[in-house]
Amino acid sequence: SPENISHSYPHCWRCKKPVIFRATEQWFISMGKGDLRQNALKEIKNTKWIPNWGMDRIYGMVEKRPDWCISRQRSWGVPITLIRCEKCNEFVTDRKVMEKIEQEVEIAGADVWFEKSEKELMPAGYKCKCGADEFKKETDILDAWFDSGVSHAAVAEADERLSSPADLYLEGSDQHRGWFQSSLLTSVGTRGRAPYRAVLTHGFVVDGKGKKMSKSIGNVISPQEITEKQGSEILRLWCSSADYRDDMKISNEILARLVEAYRKIRNTSRFMLGNMNDLAPASADLDKINKDDLLEIDRLALSMLQSLVKKVSNSYETFAFYEVYHAIYQFCIIDMSSFYLDILKDRLYTFATDSKERRSAQAVLCNILKTLTKLIAPILSFTAEELWQHIPGEKEESVFLSDFPEADEDFMDAELEKKWARLADIRDEVNKALEIKRQDKLIGNALEAKVRLYLTEADFEVLQEQKDFLPALFIVSAVEIEKAEAPSDAYRSPELENVAVLVEKADGSKCQRCWNRSTSVGEFEEHPELCDRCYNVLNK
Repeated sequence: SPENISHSYPHCWRCKKPVIFRATEQWFISMGKGDLRQNALKEIKNTKWIPNWGMDRIYGMVEKRPDWCISRQRSWGVPITLIRCEKCNEFVTDRKVMEKIEQEVEIAGADVWFEKSEKELMPAGYKCKCGADEFKKETDILDAWFDSGVSHAAVAEADERLSSPADLYLEGSDQHRGWFQSSLLTSVGTRGRAPYRAVLTHGFVVDGKGKKMSKSIGNVISPQEITEKQGSEILRLWCSSADYRDDMKISNEILARLVEAYRKIRNTSRFMLGNMNDLAPASADLDKINKDDLLEIDRLALSMLQSLVKKVSNSYETFAFYEVYHAIYQFCIIDMSSFYLDILKDRLYTFATDSKERRSAQAVLCNILKTLTKLIAPILSFTAEELWQHIPGEKEESVFLSDFPEADEDFMDAELEKKWARLADIRDEVNKALEIKRQDKLIGNALEAKVRLYLTEADFEVLQEQKDFLPALFIVSAVEIEKAEAPSDAYRSPELENVAVLVEKADGSKCQRCWNRSTSVGEFEEHPELCDRCYNVLNK
């Protein structure tokens, strides 16, 4: 007996009506003829894919792809410019006809195909090889992917400012079946090579919870909104910080953190700039800095700078912009603000203006800032240009006219960085011990303290080399180091073995100029408020 059967049937997503199927002739590009598939697979392997999984994705698609249907039945689009003889039904392939159509399209655009008749698009009096003179235009249009896929010929090869093949194709992860692939097939089929040397695939922008942005949900954050509220530099910084290999999250909370990160980078640069206002213009070039005249910590700062240049340059070259952001941020906050610049303040503020120690510090600062400004210029363009205009000395008119920095191997010192990494770790533990004493109200400012360190033989030898510099390193008034068992009230770090710190009140009185406590304060009748170091500076 008859029965009703329910089954799915395709419907138009707009008008909701059933789709009518009909059989019609189509145009195809064969994947087998001319070894197009094999040649395309070969070129995929010759291309650099960023991230690496992009190669496997497009390779699998091309390997299993059927012939490419390039025709569509639409009343709009770029036409398939072929003309058929009404009598013999053959398509005209005469080069004279093709050139006439090319000329017409060049003058009036692709719409001329729809505007003019067959005879107007062909040479005057043209007849088919069968003798007929009645023709009919092809009504199908090209697949839109074919249009974008030939941009390497229509754009890159047609403009002398552009290179072909292109250094980089950049698009979203959906383009392995779209533009990346159509560009590859049209180029390999006609040029015998890929249209690109490298292909970078990025994810899509989503909200802070990873959801797709939608007006109906109300989670859309537009670029215009960001630039109006926080400025274009914050938008640029977000673009750099986001790891484009996955979907990229953005939210007001994320932007707030980046605003703070930008402020720290800017303030670090501002501090360096503010402490070199009286520096001689020519003092900051590395080739004019005698490495042997520098303190060890200054050589360390320049070594860390060269390491940064090397890392950032490589990250730019490999399009890992998120690594650029993190490297620069860490350099500014950890290496500079929390360490080198913090220690440097005493030398900049209390040493004699023209002293060798202060001038060498300023020269190092100027070199660091000049290099850092160039490194951030591709991302924080306005900030970099603003900084560049205030850096002293002769330089190019704009930071964008200067050469990108290269690492100077003469100033790179891996052993020095390793040695000072240990000193920095010990310094962190001293700071923790100082903070505990501050909370206990034993001391107010760290300069009120004297620090005793109880160390192993190896650490003792390292710190003994820097004995005179240790008060500046820890920013305290006095430091003593011992190879002995620490007393029970000493601070022992759970992170750093074999290091104990005892914090005591420093001897002497506070110097009103450098704020260090010293037994020499009160010894000088002319300046009883000064310590011996400050007294000698003022009486030179």
